[in-house]
Amino acid sequence: MAKKKYSIKDIANELNISITTVSFILNGKAKENRISEKLTKKVLDYVKKVGYKPNQLAQSLRTGKSKIIVFMVEDISNPFFSNIARNIESKAHENDYKIIYCSTDNKKEKAQELIRLFKGRHVDGYIITPTEGMEEDINMLLSEKIPVVLFDRYFPEVETSYVGINNYQAAKDANNYLIGKGYKNIGLVTLKSAQTQMTDRMDGYLDALIESDLRPVVKEVDYDNFNSDGIIRDIEKFIVTNDQLDAIFFTTNYLTISGLKAIKRLKRSIPEDLAIVAFDDNVLFSLFDPPITALVQPIEDLSKNLMEIILPQLKGNMDIVKKELPATLLKRASTN
Repeated sequence: MAKKKYSIKDIANELNISITTVSFILNGKAKENRISEKLTKKVLDYVKKVGYKPNQLAQSLRTGKSKIIVFMVEDISNPFFSNIARNIESKAHENDYKIIYCSTDNKKEKAQELIRLFKGRHVDGYIITPTEGMEEDINMLLSEKIPVVLFDRYFPEVETSYVGINNYQAAKDANNYLIGKGYKNIGLVTLKSAQTQMTDRMDGYLDALIESDLRPVVKEVDYDNFNSDGIIRDIEKFIVTNDQLDAIFFTTNYLTISGLKAIKRLKRSIPEDLAIVAFDDNVLFSLFDPPITALVQPIEDLSKNLMEIILPQLKGNMDIVKKELPATLLKRASTN
């Protein structure tokens, strides 16, 4: 026989108290409504005994709060984003919030569609890695006093909270490390993008080389094709065309993986023919032979800052907070 599904009305009838009293207790408002600790305990014990679960939709319509935060990123399957997701999920759970994950595929139209969907579901806040062209959408959320924290990238002209790393300094430090190891012909493989994290990584690379009187050699890749065999062929062509290269700095981990495939096809040796540095580590890089040097982002600190900024916003404190953290260069045999 199916277990009875209890409602607030059932609980009130069983305990011979008002529905309003039960509602205040279940919503944490017992003290402010002068409900005794004895009665509060009696209700909570009974709720636990019968296994009462509130109707979240009804609760959100009544309170205007869904207790849901959206984590909208470029690609949730990317290890960097999935690791952040797992960390913020734990912190959200501790504060009685749930996280909804979704991927934009770096497409503005998909991101806009997702925002419309979630606004209709009355989610409480957003952590977003924005696509290009989303400035109006972010400003619209902010104008409605909806908590928003941008992550990994930002819009200089949009005044909102942000958490990320110092992409410029991380890229500059990585290339200065290569220069210090004696490499003089360092190539850059990056995305064709105007997003801040990509432009900062390119600027860090360019400044490191120019300050050492070295010539930059840049290959920009279209994001829409990054999963295709075409990108591997493009990187092969880049390496063959610039046969003087002795090192390559890749600005994302997935570009690095495509680059490693290209290098293998060309039968080049790492680091004898080409030294390699990746921006963002990947579990594959430590298993590769030789292991790949990579810039590592501080997952736990980034996650902690994201939640420390959005939780006060969810309680009404809409202060704008911006946090930029350092990355760490994990030195492995690909740059020996």
